[in-house]
Amino acid sequence: MKSVIIIGTGPAGVSAALYTIRAGIKTTVIGKGVGALEKAEKIENYYGFAEPISGWELSKNGIAQAKRMGVEIIVDEVVGINFDGRFSVKTTKGQFQADAAILTTGSSRQTPVIKGFTEFEGRGISYCAVCDAFFYKGKDVAILGCCEYALAEAYELLPVVKSITLVTNGIETIPKIPPEIKIIATKIKEFSGKKVLDKIIFEDGKKIKVDGLFVAIGVAGSIELAKKLGCRVSGNTIVVDNKMATNIPGLFAAGDCTGGMLQIAKAVYQGATAGTEVVKFFRNS
Repeated sequence: MKSVIIIGTGPAGVSAALYTIRAGIKTTVIGKGVGALEKAEKIENYYGFAEPISGWELSKNGIAQAKRMGVEIIVDEVVGINFDGRFSVKTTKGQFQADAAILTTGSSRQTPVIKGFTEFEGRGISYCAVCDAFFYKGKDVAILGCCEYALAEAYELLPVVKSITLVTNGIETIPKIPPEIKIIATKIKEFSGKKVLDKIIFEDGKKIKVDGLFVAIGVAGSIELAKKLGCRVSGNTIVVDNKMATNIPGLFAAGDCTGGMLQIAKAVYQGATAGTEVVKFFRNS
């Protein structure tokens, strides 16, 4: 039986799942929380509701509908994704494989506002340990982050690099950071260097030399996961065609991560499109 993994339990992901499961495709949806929708107190502009509905209630109803139809819902944080003919999705608790995947974890609304960050993106600042670890063999690197996602990137880098420093920018870390990883919790003042990043300067005046920095802030969103696979992105959005397909065969994206209107109606439409196109992809493969 063909299988699809959908990353994200918001309206785009669940909408896609309704179409794939009805086509007889083994469908797994993995996510932790429903993003911006969860914070919506009252929704009045979505078709079919005579009275306002909260984002939490709408998402709860959608997930219950998917479960009733046979969709497997896994509440977990996705920390990585690989493609070697099949998609392998890594979470904090396990690893899952599928023949196709859909990214629907929304759009990142947090970008580090730190001097030098934008300047050194692609010139010492990377978003993918799996992709770029080789270039830092035997070198000193830092990871910007504090949680499970940052830890997963660290484990990818540990066998390759000389040393890792976790810079949290003032945020408390999770308790299970391995002892071989240095931690600096001080707020960052600036990223510095000549042609490439070579120094991190902190607000207390401390400086550390680094050969590279890997960004793993908070939870891995669609953009971060897309970059790991070599997807085309434009700014903070994933580039898709009118079938919600990326440049990676079998990989689709839907919802806020594709740009445009950040609306539930648009997310549901794109999710339905992505789910339908997964069905066609399997039929034509």
